[in-house]
Amino acid sequence: MQLLSSRRWRAAAATAAVLGLVLTGCSSEGTFSYTPPDQVDAALPDDTAAALQGAVDNALAASGASGAIVGVWVPWSGTWVTATGTQNTAEGGELSTDMSFRIADVTRLMTCDVLYALADEGTVELDAPVPEYVSGVADMSDVTLVDLCNGTSGAGSSEATVKSAWLNTPERIWAPLELAGYGLGRARIAPHTTFRDSDAGYLLLGLALERASGMSARELIAEYVTEPLGLADTSLPGPVAAPPADGPVLKGNYMTAVEGGFTCAAPVDITTMSSSTGFTDSGAVSTITDLGRYIQAEAKQVLRTKDEPNRFGSPLPAYDKAPSWYQAAGGAYLVGSMIGQHGWTPGYATAAYSDPTTGFTVAVVLNDSTSGSRFAQQLSWELAAIASKAPAAAGETAPEFGLPYTAEQYHQATTEAAITCVPPAG
Repeated sequence: MQLLSSRRWRAAAATAAVLGLVLTGCSSEGTFSYTPPDQVDAALPDDTAAALQGAVDNALAASGASGAIVGVWVPWSGTWVTATGTQNTAEGGELSTDMSFRIADVTRLMTCDVLYALADEGTVELDAPVPEYVSGVADMSDVTLVDLCNGTSGAGSSEATVKSAWLNTPERIWAPLELAGYGLGRARIAPHTTFRDSDAGYLLLGLALERASGMSARELIAEYVTEPLGLADTSLPGPVAAPPADGPVLKGNYMTAVEGGFTCAAPVDITTMSSSTGFTDSGAVSTITDLGRYIQAEAKQVLRTKDEPNRFGSPLPAYDKAPSWYQAAGGAYLVGSMIGQHGWTPGYATAAYSDPTTGFTVAVVLNDSTSGSRFAQQLSWELAAIASKAPAAAGETAPEFGLPYTAEQYHQATTEAAITCVPPAG
């Protein structure tokens, strides 16, 4: 598809196993260049890999998911990219690390990337009121575009209302404003000062960016995110119900709730669901290597052409009485020094985090959304805690890098949150 914008990018190819690549490109406004941190081109030590595998196995057992694809990149030590389990509990099916999957709420980061790119170009103003670009939301005149990105619009979430419709009619194509309306219909809180997880906000932001630019959300994400970063396997699909990609695909599943638990042995395949259920909130697809490459660049904000305003400079608590190290800003969660996102979309739970100083990066997907994002979130944090202690490879020096929690905390939390699987009747 020809992209309708003055910006044109070209990116160098990268190896699949590590995140080491140099990206250069030209546009009418200047030159884009990004060189990621040096990455040791070796596997992580056996002891570290064994501990990481133990965390993945624990998360699979607790969540009821049949498969996981995971990537861990420790610049000073090595990499660990693996696929564990099967496509489906009942039918099996091998997994591979090149499979595509829906990246859920990581899409929010890409939507905010577009917002800041258009603001840096002068196409939009971050503090423009939402009704300037989206019709039918006149009561949001005191809410700005950057509020939608920051999660400070005060709007509620549509998820609880429409989840059953997503699962029962996966082929349905949703209009973004209709979908957002279920969240907008919920009681609101005062804007600007409190973070509130709101899918409706990112749906509205996508509509506003389309209106401001004259481009589709699919084109915007390609132009301002995936092309400059060389993410050949990452995109926002069209709305027609279809598998996430043309190549190998990780199947997405969910389990039906029954008396006493869930039907873990008979999951429902929802792989071909329409991406319109997520749009610019949670609709994008990727692979584990692209996802790791993206979140490493995202944490460093390499796509920005201006230093101010600092997108992550004024974070708010992720929830009431959240630990001081867990905050939210700019479409991301800030977990200690790591920046990223976690979330779910029907069939998948995904998390990706990176430390902008060292380039230390983790990315995770589980092929079941029954428990929401909880297990993917906790697994990514546990993996990060384990891998952060990986010893330096020969000739390398481990940085002063640590996290404000332990791997044991989240291993235990995952075990304690395990769902109950109920055997099939008869």
